[in-house]
Amino acid sequence: MREMFWQQCLRRSHHGQINDSRQTDATPPLPNAFHSTRSSLMIYVRGFIVFPEFSKYRLRNVMRRPFHNLLPLAFVACGLSACLAADHGPAYVDPEVAAEKDPDFLFQGEYANSDRGVQVIALGNGEFRTVTYPGGLPGAGWTQKERRSREGTRESLASVLEGVERVERQSDTLGLAPPEDAIVLFDGTKETFTKHWRDGASMTVDGLLIQGATSIDEMQDFQLHLEFRLPYMPEARGQARGNSGCYVQGRYEIQMLDSFGFGPKDNECGGIYKASAPKLNMTFPPLTWQTYDIDFQAARFDDAGEKTAPAKVTVRHNGTIIHENLSLPANTPGGVMKDESAAPGPLFLQNHGDEVRYRNIWFVPASSEDSQEQQS
Repeated sequence: MREMFWQQCLRRSHHGQINDSRQTDATPPLPNAFHSTRSSLMIYVRGFIVFPEFSKYRLRNVMRRPFHNLLPLAFVACGLSACLAADHGPAYVDPEVAAEKDPDFLFQGEYANSDRGVQVIALGNGEFRTVTYPGGLPGAGWTQKERRSREGTRESLASVLEGVERVERQSDTLGLAPPEDAIVLFDGTKETFTKHWRDGASMTVDGLLIQGATSIDEMQDFQLHLEFRLPYMPEARGQARGNSGCYVQGRYEIQMLDSFGFGPKDNECGGIYKASAPKLNMTFPPLTWQTYDIDFQAARFDDAGEKTAPAKVTVRHNGTIIHENLSLPANTPGGVMKDESAAPGPLFLQNHGDEVRYRNIWFVPASSEDSQEQQS
């Protein structure tokens, strides 16, 4: 049933990409890159444009919506401090600027031929890590039996790339159009933003949702589609490298992290913390649009509030199944819903301090018949 649902969505969506170049109003365009040490960042926060410039902050009302209380300046400063905090080197949110400012960006990426795939991971300051996969790239021929890694400069790693060509993969579900019965949480417009996201959420003026957003809509059993783009942070390591999370029901996190060429682990991209690492690390290079397609069945509780069945999830990362009908033993720390219960919960896109962007977010609530079928 679930596989049929996504196949039908793909057939309906053959027209392709979502346009991410919409303007929300006549405000100036968003600066293309954010650096942890210097830059201006402009975001739209539920009716305000926020311009942080080093330690100075200015607010300008652009919607003239009625507000009973203005957002405290302290709240704005705290929300921005995540962007200006620990220095993990430059963080780029736009591929054109990354290519202009850092020549390593154009060298990192994926390469392949008929018998092997190679991922090149930028580590900053001209250093790289290469991972070679016999048979092809992950999800595209790799045998999953072995992989070989090396570190060095572009010159010292040149032999690794002999005979392979650069490839730029795209998820099969990128730009997937919502079916008629879908609830569209975000399509790049202010209308879906203000209708479906709680106060504190923010979006760029070119129509992308920013990390730290919680939906107004609450969900029980559903199919969810979302697209996300991780920043390019070559000098950052581990959990500081483009971190966010997709909390379904505000309880269970599917990790978002630039773990391209690493893992897979339960705290890396596609992982479910303390529950399961992904079957395969399907992470694409940073600043590439990626997809999660999630089938979720909520935990079941009896009239006394005792759990009778765990929540279950199937996750497709960039079109490839990385978790299938996985039982979730407990909720993940850090969500907006602190405990498991029979109550539905929102979609929560975690702010872990890094500049992550989202678009084309929608879900289809499961019918009562589908829910009964999933339980049986």
